Formats: sequence, structure tokens, C-alpha cells
Amino acid sequence: MKHTTKFTLTGLAAGIALAAMSGSVVAQEKWTMTTTWPDNLDLIEIDRHWAELVNQLAGDEVEIEFYAGGTLMPGTEVFDATETGSIQAAGDWPGYWAGRSPAFSPLATTTSLFNGVDYLNWINQWGGFELYQEVYGQYNMVYLPYGITNNESGFRGGTPIESLADLEGKRLRLSGRDQGRVLEQLGGSQVTLAGGEIYQAIERGVVDGAEFSTPGVDYKAGFGEVADYWMTPGWHQSASVFGVMINQESWDALSEETQEKLKIAAQATMAWSLAWSEKQSTEGTVKFLDDGTTINQLSEEDLKKIQDITNDVIVQGACEDPMHAKVYHSMISYLENYANWRDVSVPFNMSRVTDNLPSLEEIEACMGE
Repeated sequence: MKHTTKFTLTGLAAGIALAAMSGSVVAQEKWTMTTTWPDNLDLIEIDRHWAELVNQLAGDEVEIEFYAGGTLMPGTEVFDATETGSIQAAGDWPGYWAGRSPAFSPLATTTSLFNGVDYLNWINQWGGFELYQEVYGQYNMVYLPYGITNNESGFRGGTPIESLADLEGKRLRLSGRDQGRVLEQLGGSQVTLAGGEIYQAIERGVVDGAEFSTPGVDYKAGFGEVADYWMTPGWHQSASVFGVMINQESWDALSEETQEKLKIAAQATMAWSLAWSEKQSTEGTVKFLDDGTTINQLSEEDLKKIQDITNDVIVQGACEDPMHAKVYHSMISYLENYANWRDVSVPFNMSRVTDNLPSLEEIEACMGE
């Protein structure tokens, strides 16, 4: 009897010790995180902001060691590394993975559709967050969108683009499948180049012009040194989203409380990133102008033509892939629903006011609805 009592007490003590050990394991969880962005591109600041905020909010439970893009592996390899668990997390721009699924493209940016506030609304209140989980979940990952930048700069080059007629025959560096399809219908041809290759490509005349990011990022990349002309607006990427890919097993190893802290850090970073990007864009624009860059804005007529072509291209792409269609269906449904308030709040509205949208009926027909 005494032996049994002793065994029970020992078992209880072991249980308490095991629980304590389990707690300490959670407390000592260490993650390796990298990103697609090298240190010399300002977009890395969004990734760094989230990682630092997580360490402040949840440092007792998970500690993130952050590495700039290219220091652990090429940026093109971070998707596979996160999927397999070689690293626990990686910052990205979803559009880089559109070759795996075209649905990644609208999760990253849209051609002449969403602005930054639209992404903010859609992700947080209109079902967008769940679609990121559905798409990335197919690759053993959880995804936390945590960065938004508004409209990108547009095309920069050594010769002016004053209207759509000037795009005829131009070779332009441009990211995105849908973007390339629109450009082709406007008379230009798409050239795919990594961000680090743009400067020399413009300088050497390999391309007639190029787009990359927002004015602040573009200025620090030195594009003002090789491009005297700047065409706006950046219709090809009316806004962009960035976030963190997290290996599913690494995510599951965290407590629900810690997971919630990572989500809170993502939401805080998202709000910060939009304001930070707009400030950087303002400062970058001033610097380009001070350096003598000539800015040409497309006319309303030209923008309407781009919108008409874009609407057809979006429907075409949606009909080629069910998941692509599902994402765009959600986005366009949001715009139609939000218009009930947005349009009566003009001129103090936050989103674009337009009724010229891709056809939901045609997308639904492709989805079999």
C-alpha cells in the first residue's frame, strides 16, 4: 500500500514537472525567419517591423531571429523552405508564387482594381483573410498579411510616356501575368526582370522603361539616376500586400494565446505599413521632382481604356482557374457591397468610386454558380 502511494505521488510530481517542462519548451520556441527582400530595399522594413513587434509581444513564448533576404538562401527559395519546415517563417509578396497558382496574384496586387484601403477592408472584414489561408494552406502554411502599400509609381524610363499611344512597341519591365496581358493589348511587350536588374537594364537600354515599387522605394534604388521620365499612375499595381508565410507545424506548436499575439502584431504592422509607405512615397516624389524628373499623368480617357481591358483580362484569368475565380469573386463582391456606403460618403470616401468593374456574372458562370 505504501509502495502504491509512493508511486502515485511520484507520478503526480512527474506530471507537474512535465507540465513545467512543456511550458518552458513553449517559452523557448525559437524561429528562423527570412524574407524575399535584401537589406538595400526598403520593403524589408515591413518584415522587420513585424518580427520586432512579435518579439516584444510574445518574446517569452517565441523568439524570432530575422535574416535579410539573400543571407540564408536566394529569395526564390523561401517558399519551399517554409513549406518544408527548413525555416519557420518568411516574409513575401504573394505574387512571386503565381506560377504555382494564379490565385496568388490577386492576393498580392490587382491591375486597376483595389487601392490600399480596399485591401485593408477586404482582408479584415470581407473574407479576404480566410482566402489567404485557403490558398497558402494548400502548401502547408499559415499566412498572416501584415503589409499594404498603395498605388505603385508607374513606369520610369529615358523617354517620356505621355499617353497610351506611347506604349506602342515599348519593351517594359513589368511583373504579373494579368498585368502583362493588359500591356500587350495596349501595344507594349512585357519583360521579366528581378528587382536588382532594373537599374542596369534601364541604363543600358535593355528595356525602354520599368516599374518596380512605390516612389520612396524607387528613389532609394537609384532609378532617378537612369530615368528622367516617370509615367503615372501605376495602374498595373493599384495596391500591394505583403505578409509572412509560417510553416504549419511551427504554427501548430504555438499556444492559441501566442498565435493570437502574432495575429495582433500583423494587424498593427498592417496599419503602420500603409501610413509609413505613404510618407515614404511623398518624400520620394519630392526628391524625384527636386532632381528634375518629369512626371506625365495619363488622361481619364486612357485610364478608362485600361479599366475596360483589365476587366476582360480579370474575367479571362478567373475562367482559367477555379481558385483564381474564387478570389476575384470575393474582391468584386466586396466592391459592390461597400459601394452602398462608399458612394454616399463622397467626397470623404476612402475607396475608389467606380461602377466599371469586371463582370461578376461572367465569373460566376465560369465557377458553375
